[in-house]
Amino acid sequence: MDFNRSSGGGSNLHNQHQTDEGKPLLGEVSAPGPPDGNKMGAGLGRRALLHCNGMRYKLLQEGDIQVCVIRHPRTFLSKVLSSKFLRRLEPHHLTLTDKSLASATPTGYMENAISYSAIEDVQLLSWENAPKYCLQLTIPGGTILLQAANSYLRDQWFHSLQWKKKIYKYRKVLSNPSRWEVVLKEIRTLVDMALSSPLQDDSIHQAPLEIVSKLLSEAIAPLLENNHPPPDLCEFFCKHCRERPRSMVVIEVFTPVVQRILKHNMDFGKCPRLRLFTQEYILALNELNGGMEVVKKFIQSMHGPTGQCPHPRVLPNLVAVCLAAIYSCYEEFINSRDNSPSLKEIRNGCQQPCERKPLPLRLMRTNPDLVSQEVTSPIETRIKIVNSSEIHVDLERNNVVNQKLKGPAGGSESEPSLIDCLLVSPACSTMSFELSPQADRVLVCYVEILKMLSDYDDWRPALASLLQPIPFPKEALAHEKFTKELKYVIQRFAEDPRQEVHSCLLSVRAGKDGWFQLYSPGGVACDDDGELFASMVHILMGSCYKTKKFLLSLAENKLGPCMLLALRGSQTMVEILCLMLEYNIIENNDTQLQIISTLESTEVGKRMYEQLCDRQRELKELQRKGGPTRLTLPSKSTDADLARLLSSGSFGNLENLSLAFTNVTSACAEQLIKLPSLKQLNLWSTQFGDAGLRLLSEHLTSLQVLNLCETPVTDAGLLTLSSMKSLCSLNMNSTKLSADTYEDLKVRNL
Repeated sequence: MDFNRSSGGGSNLHNQHQTDEGKPLLGEVSAPGPPDGNKMGAGLGRRALLHCNGMRYKLLQEGDIQVCVIRHPRTFLSKVLSSKFLRRLEPHHLTLTDKSLASATPTGYMENAISYSAIEDVQLLSWENAPKYCLQLTIPGGTILLQAANSYLRDQWFHSLQWKKKIYKYRKVLSNPSRWEVVLKEIRTLVDMALSSPLQDDSIHQAPLEIVSKLLSEAIAPLLENNHPPPDLCEFFCKHCRERPRSMVVIEVFTPVVQRILKHNMDFGKCPRLRLFTQEYILALNELNGGMEVVKKFIQSMHGPTGQCPHPRVLPNLVAVCLAAIYSCYEEFINSRDNSPSLKEIRNGCQQPCERKPLPLRLMRTNPDLVSQEVTSPIETRIKIVNSSEIHVDLERNNVVNQKLKGPAGGSESEPSLIDCLLVSPACSTMSFELSPQADRVLVCYVEILKMLSDYDDWRPALASLLQPIPFPKEALAHEKFTKELKYVIQRFAEDPRQEVHSCLLSVRAGKDGWFQLYSPGGVACDDDGELFASMVHILMGSCYKTKKFLLSLAENKLGPCMLLALRGSQTMVEILCLMLEYNIIENNDTQLQIISTLESTEVGKRMYEQLCDRQRELKELQRKGGPTRLTLPSKSTDADLARLLSSGSFGNLENLSLAFTNVTSACAEQLIKLPSLKQLNLWSTQFGDAGLRLLSEHLTSLQVLNLCETPVTDAGLLTLSSMKSLCSLNMNSTKLSADTYEDLKVRNL
C-alpha cells in the first residue's frame, strides 16, 4: 500500500487543512480519528475534540519513536526504492524544540532537523491495514511516518506536534503585526486554543502569555510612558505579574508605568486597581533572583541619588501600597470580625472609621461587703465559694488608682484602648495567627519595604506622621511576627533626635494608644522586657517633653512599667520616678511609698533619691510613718523583682498585695510569708503553684482574700487551704480544681 496517497476522495484520512496565515490558525488543527476507524469531519477544533474523547496528555518535549521517510518517486529507480517492501523504520530519540523536530542522533532519516514551517500537515493513519499507531507528517517532497508504541503515545505525539507547530506560527505571525484588527483576532484564537487544548502543561498557558508580553513590550510600552493604564489593562498586568514574575516585561514595560504611578498625585480610593497593580509589581520584583535586593534598588530609584527626594508623592503612595498589602495578609481574620469591612472594600478605599468596642462581659456581683475589700488590680476576677453549686464570677475594671492620680483624664470616661479591644486578658500579649505561605511572603516583603523607607532621613518625618495613627489592622498588631519585624521602624523613630519624628511615638489624641503604649512592658507588641520603651522615654524626656504633663501621662498609664524597669536598674526610669515625687505627681501615699521602695532597691536609685530628699524633707517624713498598706507589682515582674522590692524598705503594714499578671512562681512564697499583716493577695494569671500554697497556708494565718484565677494549682495545693480559718473569699476560676475537691471545700465552709 502506498503511504503517500492523497487524503482526498473516499480516503479515511483526515482532510488536509489550509495553512493560509491570513486565516485564524486555530482552524488548522485537525483531530485524530476515533478508535473504530470511522472518519471524523474535517476542521474539527480542539474544543470539539475535548467533548468527544475527554483525554488529557502531557506535552512532550522529547521521546523515543520509530521514523520512516518516504520521498516522492520521480524515477523508476526511486519508485522501486520507495516501495513498501524496501521501507524500514529507524529508532530515534526526537526532541521537540521551539523551531524544529530534531534527533539526538542526526543520522539516516533524521540527519537534518525538520523545521515546523516545513511541516505542511500532521495526520493520523487510521484506515484498515495501515501501520499500527502511526503518525504522518507531510513535508515538501515526501512524507514522514512516526510509529509509536501504543495509541495513547501516538495521540500524545500528535497533539504535541500540532501545538509546537501552531505556537511557532503564532510567534512568527505576531512578531511583525501589520494590522491591529488581525492581531486582535489571532490573539483571541490563540487564547481559545490554549484554553481548549487537551494538553496538560504549564507551558500551554505560558506560551500565549509570552507572545502577548512581547507584543506589549514592543507596541504598548510607548503609550504607557505618559498615560496610566485603564482598569482592564491593570487587571491583565496584575495577572501577568502573578503568573510570570520573572518575565522581562515586568522590568522593561511595567517599571516605568509603576514609577509614573508613584510619582504622581494618586487617589487610590478612586483607582484601586492601580494600587493593586503596584502591589503585584513589587511582589514580582521580590520573586526575582535578587529578591529584596531588587526591591531595595527600586526604592532607591524612586528616592533618587540625592539626600532629598524630588518627588513628594512617592512616600505616601508607597505607604498606601504597603498598608493595602498588609491588610490583604489578614483578610481571613479581618472578614471574620463582626461588622468588619470586606477586603474588597478596603482595597477600594471604602473602609469607614470603625468605632467597635469590646463586647461587654456579664457581671455577677458577690457579697457587697466583700467587694469593698477586694484587691485593687487593673482587671480582677473573683470567685466566692458559697453554699450552692454555683461559682459566681465578677469581672470589673478598677480605676481607683487612676482616679487618685492627679490629672484631668483620671476621672473622665475615655474610649477603650487598642489593647482592651484586642485582648480580654492582659495576661496574653499576642494572638496565635497562622498565615498562609503566600500571605507570609507578602507580609515579610512589605514590612521590609517599611524598614527601607525608615532608613531615609528625609522620608522619616513624613513616614512617622503617616504611621502615628497606627493604620494597621488589630489582627496585625496582635501578630507576634508582624510587631517583631515592625519594631525596627519604631526604633528608628525613637533614635531620631528631631521632635517631629519622635513625637509621633505618642498617640494622636487622649484615650488612644500609640506606639509608645504598644511597645511598653505589658503592651501587645513588647517582646524585650521594656528595652525599646526605655529608649522611647529617654528620647522624649531628653527633648521638650520633660514637663509635668508628660509625667502625668506616664503616672496614669505606665507607672507600673516605669517602676519595673527602675527596679531593674534603668537610670532613665529612676529619673522619671524621682521627678514624679519632686513634682508631686503622685498623691496616693501607698503609691508614693512603693516608688520610694523601688528607688531604694538599686544603687543609682538610692543615690538619686537621697539627692531628692535633700531638696524635699517631707518625703523622709512620709517614709518614717511606716510602709504602704497597698502594693501592686508591675506586670511581667519576676520573683527576683519582688524580692528586691520587699528588701528595700519596711512593709510591715502591707495588707493588700497584687501580683496579678506577673511572672512570679511558688518561689516568691518565701518573701510573702514575711508580710505578717497581709490580708488580701491577688495571684491571678501567675505561675504560683501547689508548693507556694502549702507555705502560705502554714504562715499567713490572717489572709482573708486569695485570688488563684488562671494559676497551675491543683487539688493537692487547694486542700491545704482548709487550715486557713480566716480565708473568706477564694477565686479558683480556670484552675485544675476537680468537682470532688470543690465539694470538699464547700463542706469545710471556706
